[in-house]
Amino acid sequence: MPLADRFSTHMFGTSGIRGTFGESITSTLTIDVGRAVAAEGAQRVVVGRDARVTGDILLQSLAAGLRESGADVVSVGVASTPTVARAVSWYDADAGIVVTASHNPPSGSGLKLWNPNGMAYTEAQRAEIRRRSHEEDFELARYDAVGRFESATDAADRHVDAILASAGSHEGLDVVVDVGNGTGQVTVDALQTAGASVTTLNAQRDGTFPGRPSEPTAETTVALQRLVAATDADFGVAHDGDADRMMAVDETGQFVDGDQLLAVFAAHVAQPGASVAAPLNTSLAVADRLAKDDVSIIRTPVGDGHVAERASEPGVAFGGEPSGAWIWPDETLCPDGPYAAMVLATLVDEHGPLSSLVANVDRYPIRRQSLEVTQKESVIDAVARRVQEDYDAVDTMDGVRVDTGDGWFLVRASGTEPLVRVTAEARDSDRSDELLSRAIDYVDAARSA
Repeated sequence: MPLADRFSTHMFGTSGIRGTFGESITSTLTIDVGRAVAAEGAQRVVVGRDARVTGDILLQSLAAGLRESGADVVSVGVASTPTVARAVSWYDADAGIVVTASHNPPSGSGLKLWNPNGMAYTEAQRAEIRRRSHEEDFELARYDAVGRFESATDAADRHVDAILASAGSHEGLDVVVDVGNGTGQVTVDALQTAGASVTTLNAQRDGTFPGRPSEPTAETTVALQRLVAATDADFGVAHDGDADRMMAVDETGQFVDGDQLLAVFAAHVAQPGASVAAPLNTSLAVADRLAKDDVSIIRTPVGDGHVAERASEPGVAFGGEPSGAWIWPDETLCPDGPYAAMVLATLVDEHGPLSSLVANVDRYPIRRQSLEVTQKESVIDAVARRVQEDYDAVDTMDGVRVDTGDGWFLVRASGTEPLVRVTAEARDSDRSDELLSRAIDYVDAARSA
């Protein structure tokens, strides 16, 4: 495949590099990314991978690219993404790289890159890695200066210890953990060590994800919901393939909406006057709940990397994305599913049933629709011009978001498909429908122009 084609077919976004193994994600690509990371000055790099069947191939080629460029490699093997992100500082490294496609299907793969402070590579860092990889702007080391390779076998144990450092006893708590055939065993180990009784689902690592699709949603976690409802469990949690995400099920078996969970976590940690970072498609209900505590929301572009960047700023107590990425900046700037599970255990222990906790957060009607377009960028630009003529509160940081005072609508281009996604929300159904229709009208006008 020509070099230009190889780099035009994969997605290098806020979550790193993602694509399909054997097409956009190949050992050639991972070698070059390793070389590029070393060329950017990383002399010691922690690497790990999720449980996908192609992970060992890509991990070996990634390590080869790093080492032949002079960087030492510390491999933690199969591990969760937050384990690798935390391990960068544990092993005195300059960067961390995880071979993972996160919650994507088994055919997918990719790379996530981490800084020593636990935050994902910034947009500027990602752009430079992409440039160096594309242009082959790196140098290989002499035969006697290649990097060393070592294995670290205690990373998962250190992750458990880090989680338990701020956790109390959870004796008497009963939790069901749906590992999703991925790398979330750290959650099980941490909860059990804290004294909780843990029942597991899909706990065997299997990169084909035979138990359920990797992304934990209301539709994919039906088995977890039924098991929690049929037992005396206090709650259930579910991870994606690399365990940076965590979603929850309350004691009745009800899947907890991500916006509600975001509000519960944020209200627990944020003091009056503090801020919380959340993407611009987060529900109004989160802002309404936090306003009662004099806590404000800082809106970010969609993507946990953007959330983490804002969460790293002074005065920001928490960052969250309703898809299941939760960030406590005083703990780590990486979304940490196992840590989130332990925080949830503490909340339930101290404040009562999860159903009662989420009952304090309203749910408003959100409307969504995807529209086929041929020129996504030009459509978004045209929508932006038109809405700025009609509204004052227009945000173009990520698509076009319009705040109408009593609601909002958002028009964003899909990152992977020829689609424009339209979202609208208000505090009542009729207004949500009206805002969705209005947003679609703007897209239709832009498409026909």
